[in-house]
Amino acid sequence: MSPTDHSSPRRRRPLLKIAGLLVLLALGGYLVVQYESNGGGGAPHCTAGAPGEQSGAGTYEMSPEQAGNAATIAAVGVAKGVPDRAVTIALATAMQESGLRNLDHGDRDSLGLFQQRPSQGWGTPQEIRDPVYAAGIFYDRLLEVRGWARLPLTEAAQEVQLSGFPQAYAKHEPNATVLTAAFAGGGSVVCGGPAPTGPGRPEQVRAELERIFGKQVRVEAAAAPSPAKQGAGAPEAEITVGQPQGSADAAFRRARVVAYWAVAHSGDMGIARVSYASRGWTAGEAQGKWQQERAGSSRSGAPGTHTAQADEVRIFVHR
Repeated sequence: MSPTDHSSPRRRRPLLKIAGLLVLLALGGYLVVQYESNGGGGAPHCTAGAPGEQSGAGTYEMSPEQAGNAATIAAVGVAKGVPDRAVTIALATAMQESGLRNLDHGDRDSLGLFQQRPSQGWGTPQEIRDPVYAAGIFYDRLLEVRGWARLPLTEAAQEVQLSGFPQAYAKHEPNATVLTAAFAGGGSVVCGGPAPTGPGRPEQVRAELERIFGKQVRVEAAAAPSPAKQGAGAPEAEITVGQPQGSADAAFRRARVVAYWAVAHSGDMGIARVSYASRGWTAGEAQGKWQQERAGSSRSGAPGTHTAQADEVRIFVHR
């Protein structure tokens, strides 16, 4: 074999390495552009944090799908007035059974967030695949367990689920506790990602909140502006959620879970902004973080309107 035959592969290797490096650089540049164009939000993602957590401990990262389902489980629990412990048990159970995903399959005829079985009296397949229904019947059966609040989490969950792997729920308790504190306690939920570009679903937002909370909340949709007054920007449908019932503490708890429910469902319902307790969240901005609002600013609604009060949530859906 000639020297030329030996040297050709050696000369090609540096060229291949350079080409690979250029591809990586191009990909990195594309991701940076995408990140910046989304207001620093990057790919859609959500983070739940317990109160006072700054270093990453006591936080839980999840996809928008998981966040939306966790928010619904927590909201149903708050609507039923159950203690935080019950919310934690429900969340840990769903984390083990489905990874907080509304599955259309499972062992034998198991379905949904909690892998409930129609053949075992949990409901029809359509009902079980409805997160609001599934969470509601889980809480109902948990509360029927005698002394459930004094049981270890894994035992309480097992009394409801009758799982073949009863010890598996325990490993999810720390993260489920964080989620409970975030959605139903003093923590917070942030969701990053791009702002909605297609039409949102304000009717579904209103219907779901009314279905979860019933008469505990007052859900009002603002009148849509006339085409002549909409301006050049994309109009938004405004939904205000007030708290006409219960104690101040209960109203504040409901308002908080509604606000974070809206943020968690922003992707699938086209929610562009949420205003709550003098703070605002805007899709595609500030890396998904909540920002302090000024009364009467455009961030709290139309210029000259009030900022949402502590027990009121204002949701703006992209049209």
